Amino acid sequence: MPSQQPFDVYDVTIIGAGPTGLFAAFYAAGMRGMKTKIIEALDQVGGQLAVLYPEKYIYDVAGFPKILAKDLVKQLEIQATSYKPVIVLGERVEELKYIDNNIIELVTNKGIHFTKTVIICAGHGAFSPRKLNNLSVDRFEGRGVYYQVRDKWEFRGKRILIVGGGDSAVDWALNLKDIAKEVTLIHRRTEFRAHEGSVIELFHSPVRVLVPFEIKEAHGGERLEAVTIFNNKTGEEMTLEVDAVILQLGYLVDVSVFKKWGLDIVGNAIKVNGRMETNLPGVYAAGDIANPVDSIKLNLIVIGFAQAAIAVNVAKNYIDPKASIFPGHSSERRMA
Repeated sequence: MPSQQPFDVYDVTIIGAGPTGLFAAFYAAGMRGMKTKIIEALDQVGGQLAVLYPEKYIYDVAGFPKILAKDLVKQLEIQATSYKPVIVLGERVEELKYIDNNIIELVTNKGIHFTKTVIICAGHGAFSPRKLNNLSVDRFEGRGVYYQVRDKWEFRGKRILIVGGGDSAVDWALNLKDIAKEVTLIHRRTEFRAHEGSVIELFHSPVRVLVPFEIKEAHGGERLEAVTIFNNKTGEEMTLEVDAVILQLGYLVDVSVFKKWGLDIVGNAIKVNGRMETNLPGVYAAGDIANPVDSIKLNLIVIGFAQAAIAVNVAKNYIDPKASIFPGHSSERRMA
């Protein structure tokens, strides 16, 4: 007979409480009746939607012509928590190892958790904003220099400089143009990486666009007051009086912890098959962190939702081979 475990073991533990993780928790607890736990390193749910762009609209989630990121997070949280999963915030999972009867032990920076299966929904992994490595800019962090926008109304009536050429930079320029006193966007290249439609809208908006320009130096006393920028082709310089600089230069991704666990990594993502299985038994991955090598990798919220459902259903069958992978139709869901 298998020995009894003197600790609380969950059917599934989800690492990451972003959109994919929240939906996985709902699906596991609500649709498959699994004892479910979520562990999130941040002190709030929502992942990048909550931390990086809560005020931005999301346009590609089924059923919503458009929805603010923070509102989508709220709806996902309501959906997930209606089935009472345990949510652990502010803990970073550092170790994964197998103990008796293939129970998985997860060691965090604050404690130990036990589970039969794990679904990693960690977005892009540990991420931190890419910086300019410019000391004159760095010294104004929190005093006029920002890497994210949590409350767009904080910039009401201010002169804003946005730096970057991707979706986040262009989206924030468009989002703030009717709130700020003036918005200038600079990009070090003439080509933009943002969505083509957004770039067209940008160039037809009141936003002042300067390319190919970069920041040379930031100026001010207690707070940021001005920024000198330069054209990296001609050397032309100009100084702009600004109240805030929003740097949208991308994020540095760290998946080293997953490598330490013995997971196969492809690029900066965890290798999975079509069942969302990793190379470790009972461990699955879904969302941006997953790289399905026999399919196409698309970092979209809707893809994360689908992968979460697959991972949960396969995990249910893993811990109970008598349970069908097919959960039944959504109209047959369990009642809260």
